[in-house]
Amino acid sequence: MPHIARKLTKIAADIDETYEKHGGINRIDGVNLPSTEPVVDILEDILQILFPGYFGKRVPARSNILFFVQSAIDSLFLRLLDEFKRACHYAQSIGIYEGEITKTTCEEKALQLIQCIPNIRTLLKTDIQAGYDGDPASRSKEEVISCYPYVYAISTHRIAHEIYKMNIPLIPRIMSEWSHRRTGIDIHPGAVIGERFFIDHGTGVVIGETTEIGRDVKLYQGVTLGALSFPKAANGSVIKGGKRHPTIQDNVTIYASATILGGDTVIGRGSIIGANTWITSSVPPDTLVTFQERQISQPLKKTPRQNEGDL
Repeated sequence: MPHIARKLTKIAADIDETYEKHGGINRIDGVNLPSTEPVVDILEDILQILFPGYFGKRVPARSNILFFVQSAIDSLFLRLLDEFKRACHYAQSIGIYEGEITKTTCEEKALQLIQCIPNIRTLLKTDIQAGYDGDPASRSKEEVISCYPYVYAISTHRIAHEIYKMNIPLIPRIMSEWSHRRTGIDIHPGAVIGERFFIDHGTGVVIGETTEIGRDVKLYQGVTLGALSFPKAANGSVIKGGKRHPTIQDNVTIYASATILGGDTVIGRGSIIGANTWITSSVPPDTLVTFQERQISQPLKKTPRQNEGDL
């Protein structure tokens, strides 16, 4: 099979040539990046601490819970430190990280995330209660935690959002995109989401980076909270940053497949947004917005057949 070996050698050389030609899509000799598998492992271990007995393979006994948590956060700290270093060095290499990267600064960030866990648990308890109260089909909060995809999505978001606020790149997006694949719910880690948040069904929901969501907000499947347009520089490139996504105030309900766009768009407190609506301007508080399709009231006119062949 010498001819096959020669062909494989030639193919390998051709592939190698593309590494020189298309350098932007490989990281050879570059800064090591955080990778999906260890970041997802970290996420799953934090979820196990947030919901002991629900996530993960271990079901700790109440008498051993302190030992379980201590062991878990010791391991988390070391792995977070490693992945945070990778992310910060990458950010520095492309000029988006200010300041010095030291072991101490990364240790402080890793510790800061772990310190957020009690507060995240407090927020998630309100989200679970919102799901139980907001869906008449739910029989228990245990069912909500075990079966409702929004629980995984909002739990991941509340973790990723804390990392996002530390200006650590890549890791929050890896977490949020993993959750997106798993649940069908796409929440950018930059979005600010208040307590008692509930997404019913969930599939196809999109929440953009600069979205701000108040307390007691309920979304249904297919809702998009997106950008209306992207400002561009003189060279045609999209300008990064700025408020591009809507603000949803407290006690708002948004029904299935509604689309709300624009950074200046504010949905006022207590409003209800009906299904299939398209909104690009602000809505006053306590407003019902619905879409009414035009009704056809005239009977259809029948056209006589020209001949028997017109079938």
